[in-house]
Amino acid sequence: MAGPLDGIRILDLTQVLFGPFATMLLSDLGAEVIKIERPEVGDIARGNGPVVRGQSTYFLSLNRGKKSVTLNLATEQGKNVLLKLVKNVDVLVENFKPGTMENLGLSYDKVREHNPAIIYVAGSGFGQYGPYAGKPAFDVIVQAMGGILSITGEEGGPPVRPGVSYGDITAGLFLCVATLAALQERHKSGEGQFVDISMLDCQVTAQENAFVRYLNTGEIPHALGTRHPVMTPFQAFQTKDGYIAVALRGGIKDQWPLFCAAIDRVDIIDDPRFEDGWMRTQNYKVLEPILTDVMKTRTTQEWVIELEQAGIPCGPVNTIEQAAADPQINARDMFIEVEHAEAGKFRVVNTPFKFSRTPNKVDKAAPDLGQHTREVLSQLLGMTHQEIEKLKDASVV
Repeated sequence: MAGPLDGIRILDLTQVLFGPFATMLLSDLGAEVIKIERPEVGDIARGNGPVVRGQSTYFLSLNRGKKSVTLNLATEQGKNVLLKLVKNVDVLVENFKPGTMENLGLSYDKVREHNPAIIYVAGSGFGQYGPYAGKPAFDVIVQAMGGILSITGEEGGPPVRPGVSYGDITAGLFLCVATLAALQERHKSGEGQFVDISMLDCQVTAQENAFVRYLNTGEIPHALGTRHPVMTPFQAFQTKDGYIAVALRGGIKDQWPLFCAAIDRVDIIDDPRFEDGWMRTQNYKVLEPILTDVMKTRTTQEWVIELEQAGIPCGPVNTIEQAAADPQINARDMFIEVEHAEAGKFRVVNTPFKFSRTPNKVDKAAPDLGQHTREVLSQLLGMTHQEIEKLKDASVV
């Protein structure tokens, strides 16, 4: 059965991570995604390791299920072909530095002359305007400038980058949401529009609590390790054989008494310094050594059993290997096999989208460079074999 975006066609001019992640999500949802790549070179991420059976696993993780068309946009013929394709699609997504598409003669104004209903989504590091608009950006740069490196890591330690490309991934999620919203609005107006997504903007949005606390209290957030800035205990603790994450529910139904009973420290239940989550946070330096010493007395699994029986939210701090074997993750089919015509089967992360009536199926690996050029140009533009060969001879495709 077709996915919920069946019938939506997207021209994907993105590369590396931010844009390709967003368009992969749209592909997972059933959209036909046509990836436009430079002849012979393609998306530079194709060269990123590790390489397994001739395939970049990095590229595979972001481009499964897409169609690859090679097109030299530095040539007039290449631009003309793209503008013809524009007439047959719903969305165009690009993540070049602002000004690049304009310099190519492929600005939003130019593109909408050929398709007034097109959704033109421009993703960039800093957005289409502002003093930094022309600056190049990578994940760690926007994480640094957006402040997240300053609140990640151990208290008093140096800035720490999260273990995933948080700047790219969050921006990709926001780009996906914005695209869906623009498509929905088009149902009412019948008109397309230009969508501007900035990685830096997305970093600020993702840290809404940190910024709102600062803007309204003047307190500058800083790194706290795995701790929560307001609730305590709400962090990872070392156990006898690993680590466990514990998150107490506060408020009216504060779980502090239950937690104290579970760790056999009923003597601190009524300590006024620990009467609620905020007070425990204010007196963390007193409380932390007590909890740290207690949690080291049992294994992670022993604590999980004990705390879950008391209704305390908790979970082991898994390695990637342990998470990959987790029964809940596997029950949700979050790892699947996709087929590559020449390299065989690869295991990849499945889509998290679960629909009851329009389930989406992920089963195709990332495409080879230019794998679908002939198919797309012949089916969408009606080009003959001879016409495509002429474009190939002229290094257009």
